[in-house]
Amino acid sequence: MAKLEIQQFPCLSDNFGVLIHDAAANLTASIDAPDAGAVARALDAKGWRLTHILTTHHHADHTGGNLALKAETGCKIIGPRGEAGKIPGIDQAVGGGDTVQFGAFELNVIDTPGHTAGHITYWGPGAAVAFVGDTLFAIGCGRVIEGTPEMMWQSLQKLMALPKETAVYCGHEYTQANARFALTIEPENAALKQRAAEVDQLRAAGKATLPTTIAVELETNPFLRPHVPAIQQRLGMVGKPAWQVFAEIRERKNRS
Repeated sequence: MAKLEIQQFPCLSDNFGVLIHDAAANLTASIDAPDAGAVARALDAKGWRLTHILTTHHHADHTGGNLALKAETGCKIIGPRGEAGKIPGIDQAVGGGDTVQFGAFELNVIDTPGHTAGHITYWGPGAAVAFVGDTLFAIGCGRVIEGTPEMMWQSLQKLMALPKETAVYCGHEYTQANARFALTIEPENAALKQRAAEVDQLRAAGKATLPTTIAVELETNPFLRPHVPAIQQRLGMVGKPAWQVFAEIRERKNRS
């Protein structure tokens, strides 16, 4: 059975680069391209040749390497239809419901707007993996910049519905700060307390806290838990619509 190889590496100040590789098809994609040099070094270390860039959204810390990498490798750049005019070097625009064929693997495109207006997620059910860009973080979520809180909550619900074993690769290493904030929202969550301690240990050892999984996020991420009575009570929002509770949590994070 074909195996999707995944290589994650830090770049810029707190971004993650991710390479995916199908050896049988000799294809390699970079999930976003935060920094051309860092992507090139990661490719060299694995002996892989870049064939694709799969862009989640237009922000420069996710597309800054596009043109240099395309000039060097001739790779095909795929990105969100809603932001096609803002994606450097884009060759193919995709949106929710589309499928990107990557060797033996199908990557389903999910529209996840909120952080940006046209943000997309790539979900590979056959590999049990999702590349969520800046929509969902470990114990966190992206800042709502171009969308609305209600839009962002709808996007997060799409990710919450993915199979629980799905491995989630995010755009940034924000987990330690996210955990500190989450404990102010749900301090009685035992799973969150345990995870926060594990995150502290990983960071102290210089290790990444990602990938995470949908199951872990459902248990410990306050942005996915606005329905929890203890959270609603702490925020003084008992019985309010989930998106409004989510919006209050996001606003508090903005101020933290």
